[in-house]
Amino acid sequence: MEPGAGESSATDDYESLISTTDSELLKRAWRNEKAAPEILKFEAALVQRSRQQIQLMEETVEEFAKNGVDPLTVSLYQMDLDRTLFLLRSYLRTRLQKIEKCVLHIQKTAELWNRLSKQEQKFAVRCAGDLTQHLEQTVLSKLPDQYQSHLKQSGASEGDDMVPEPKLDIYIICRSKKFLGAFQLDDSGEEPVNIEADDLYALPYKSIKPLVESGQIDLV
Repeated sequence: MEPGAGESSATDDYESLISTTDSELLKRAWRNEKAAPEILKFEAALVQRSRQQIQLMEETVEEFAKNGVDPLTVSLYQMDLDRTLFLLRSYLRTRLQKIEKCVLHIQKTAELWNRLSKQEQKFAVRCAGDLTQHLEQTVLSKLPDQYQSHLKQSGASEGDDMVPEPKLDIYIICRSKKFLGAFQLDDSGEEPVNIEADDLYALPYKSIKPLVESGQIDLV
């Protein structure tokens, strides 16, 4: 192998990989997850590609440093690596925080449960078990029988009124990449909102939830 051939190959692979839109897609997934009041669908393929990209960037930085490549070039690659690592870790951490907060609601709601990755589902099961055990040992076991449910306030409750749920009626800031035209927020009879491309809107999450899920609107 000619001198520098390995370096050139690694550089070409790296440049080819980062020329894709995965970096922007990861940033978009992170922003949406941070802003949405409920947990969104796990971006499995994107996370897998991002992990592969991180591995390639780590190998590239290591090879550049070993071969005496200009320190400025190495630092630029390292900055790109650090940025991708931050986005991926923050995306995953945000999802775990949402699971911890509403784990019992997520467990009993098939739509939300199916949005989790296999690893997140395992985490949710452990989290729910720990929460239930903690409540039973510290509080519920000391209460009368009709108040010992970790799901209901009392035996007279009709629903699971002790289970925290995400507040879907909050207003969020959002933006559409393309013109969507008149959009009816609800059945209250109010005038439709005319959604223009690249304009910012403060709208109830519950009303635009289908547009977020279909990727037509990004949260900010």
